[in-house]
Amino acid sequence: MRFTVVDPRGRVSFIASCSTLEALVAACASDSQPRTLEQLLKAAEPFVPDLPDRVLSGLAVFDEHNSPENFRWIHAALDYCLPQESPVLRVVDPRTEEVSLSPVRAGVVVFNLLAKRIVQLQNTYSEIRRKGRVRVLRNNQPTDRVHRYELPEDWSLVPSRTAP
Repeated sequence: MRFTVVDPRGRVSFIASCSTLEALVAACASDSQPRTLEQLLKAAEPFVPDLPDRVLSGLAVFDEHNSPENFRWIHAALDYCLPQESPVLRVVDPRTEEVSLSPVRAGVVVFNLLAKRIVQLQNTYSEIRRKGRVRVLRNNQPTDRVHRYELPEDWSLVPSRTAP
């Protein structure tokens, strides 16, 4: 599944397992109220321990190989890789913007930390709910602990589930 995060420094997009969806929603509901990508990843770490390293390492590679005037490296990677293998990227031009909004396998979800909005552009994995639970992992193995979360009222889900 593709995840795109909007924070004060811009937009970052990455591919992760579908179960990352619940972890990122729980991170948005955390007391720390993440406002940056790094804070979001840190809050999600108990549920997806390797996510911060994978995303931040991928960003370091992106930054090393691309410059504001030259995006040949990321364009070549996008030409070469299957969608589900595409690297972590910053949205820097129309091509990377299109990729950041394109579904991979079960979909694409945008976490706008500035607007406190979670946008399900396409999500065939699991409906996002305001309340939920996510299993805590240790050494990438499930534990008996389950974390319950509830998104604060100032967070919106798009599309939202309407009551009958």
